[in-house]
Amino acid sequence: MKNKKFLYALTTLVGMIIGVGIFGIPYAVAQAGFLIGVFYFGLLTGAVLLIHLLYGEIVLRTPGQHRLVGYGEKYLGAFGKKATGAIIIFEFYGAMLVYIIAGGHFLNLIFGGGDNLWAMIFFAFGALLILLGLRFISLSELFMTIFLIMIPIAFIIKGAPLWHFVNLSKINWAKFFLPYGVIFFSLTGGAAIPEMRQILGNDEPKLKKAIVLGTLIPAVLYLLLVLAILGLTGDSTTENALDGLTAIFGRSTVIVGSVFGFLAVFSSFLVLGLNLRRVFWLDYKLNRFLAWVLACFAPLAIYLLGVNNFIFVIGLVGALAGGLEGIIIILIWQKAKKAGERRPEYSLKIGRIILYGLILLFVLGIIYQLVYLF
Repeated sequence: MKNKKFLYALTTLVGMIIGVGIFGIPYAVAQAGFLIGVFYFGLLTGAVLLIHLLYGEIVLRTPGQHRLVGYGEKYLGAFGKKATGAIIIFEFYGAMLVYIIAGGHFLNLIFGGGDNLWAMIFFAFGALLILLGLRFISLSELFMTIFLIMIPIAFIIKGAPLWHFVNLSKINWAKFFLPYGVIFFSLTGGAAIPEMRQILGNDEPKLKKAIVLGTLIPAVLYLLLVLAILGLTGDSTTENALDGLTAIFGRSTVIVGSVFGFLAVFSSFLVLGLNLRRVFWLDYKLNRFLAWVLACFAPLAIYLLGVNNFIFVIGLVGALAGGLEGIIIILIWQKAKKAGERRPEYSLKIGRIILYGLILLFVLGIIYQLVYLF
């Protein structure tokens, strides 16, 4: 039973992390160069893992059920609640909007009929499952994550005979910063950590292990997939990696890749929507139905207003919201170290130089993304 809980917790984080960003990573890395991509994978995987572990310790130091907004209020006061709430709601809405855009596109590639039609169907089914609650979503994450891991591996194996090493040797220093926002967006999944603690129940000592594995597995999978795609398409890698592979593998690749894309964004949409619903319910004291409406229907309204530029939304959410959330988590963790009301199952010892270095990294990333977008 304990192993089953651990597996559910692990797959919840893996399923939260692996999402639509994976289809933008190959293009961003191809533009800058594979070695630059490896640099960002190492840097950002380390940074995100540390932020996830900090958040895990915050959760373990605090009795009761909360989300980041609640922790912001408890440890940073009224201003902390407002600032954290604004960041998280912006991040969640932005990410869910990305998933609606991409989900509709993937389903259209599979069945035809138009992106908008399938975006509505994607949303309706996802919102219904969010309404059903955690138990169903935890079970679905297990099976979805298995497919998410198997399908990219199939791409890697199938493409190996056509792979060219020369495609990995190019570097474009002018595009050095390009992979930052896309990779950052694709690695973050802290929203699942409170759910992981709830799933583990009395087996909380395994939370740290689940966070470490749940963060590293997607990072390794991403890197292997980027290696495979760049080895095949090189400079011809498209913004949606599937388009560039069609000429090599044919129409079947588009179908299989679209199924993979749908599973990736749908699993993340479920976990993120449930988490945002709980933010409105637990931290803002709204009734469950209204919390569900606000969590799910606001991103849909934004989509219907015409905000459907995938690159713009993913870049803004990844660097801006992700960076601000990382800074907030660091500030909350510092306070929780002193004011936490519960002895945690693990306690991190991190020097100020590392913490300030992380904050500097996030600030520089935010500045770059704002300059790049606007």
